[in-house]
Amino acid sequence: MSGAPGSDPLLRNNVRVSGHGDPTIIFSHGFGCDQTAWADVAPAFENEARVVLFDHVGSGLSDSSAYDAAKYASLDGYAEDVVELADTLALRDTVFVGHSVGAMIGMLAAVKSPVSIGRMVMLCPSPRYIDDGDYVGGFSRADIDDLLLVLESNFLAWSRATAPQMMGNGERPELGEALADSFCRTDPEIAKAFARVTFLSDLRADLPHLDVPTLILQTQSDMIAPLQVGDYMRDNLPRGELVVMEASGHCPHMSAPAETIAAIKRFLAF
Repeated sequence: MSGAPGSDPLLRNNVRVSGHGDPTIIFSHGFGCDQTAWADVAPAFENEARVVLFDHVGSGLSDSSAYDAAKYASLDGYAEDVVELADTLALRDTVFVGHSVGAMIGMLAAVKSPVSIGRMVMLCPSPRYIDDGDYVGGFSRADIDDLLLVLESNFLAWSRATAPQMMGNGERPELGEALADSFCRTDPEIAKAFARVTFLSDLRADLPHLDVPTLILQTQSDMIAPLQVGDYMRDNLPRGELVVMEASGHCPHMSAPAETIAAIKRFLAF
């Protein structure tokens, strides 16, 4: 790679393109994950669409030397990366499928570059994790402060303890172990900063600006994004549709890939 670190968006974000057809579907992972989280979902679309996978900076096989604390001090920096990779690949009117904070990054990217993203699928998204008046985010500020304190003190221990809780599906411990392994592949210092940006974000005011058809997929039980958050998203997105899945946990693309695939294909009329 020539030039400054991260100067090539495709190398910076470890972009992988597969499949053929129209539209192009961009898959965006959430905090602590990387593109391998979509291993049981993305291939199901390769016969009908072009599939784009990538890692946010600091995750997976991204170029961690491209990390800039000022740029990534807000989710806008990650959204800029999405717009850059879409521009580099000359992508227009794509479908953006994002998990958790990856969905919110996609929302910001779609607002920044309306020509790049024409439809959105959000898995277990949340515009705000902290309760605020009548708004139910699922956590108090003290909860989040405690979470960040533990994460700062021992990221790997936090990952091993928290991943199974996030995944849910306690009867299938291998799922929690897979998520914990993903956490442990992230750059721990960048992950700490990303966690702070993620869990302290408030994107509620941005929701009305996302004027594209949007499918919100929530699960029956999610410790990170409770059902009230799905209702709030539906009510505040101009073209939002909420589907509550049979699945439980925060990562249905990993725990219930068949149901996730079916829901996305219904939305896209595949």
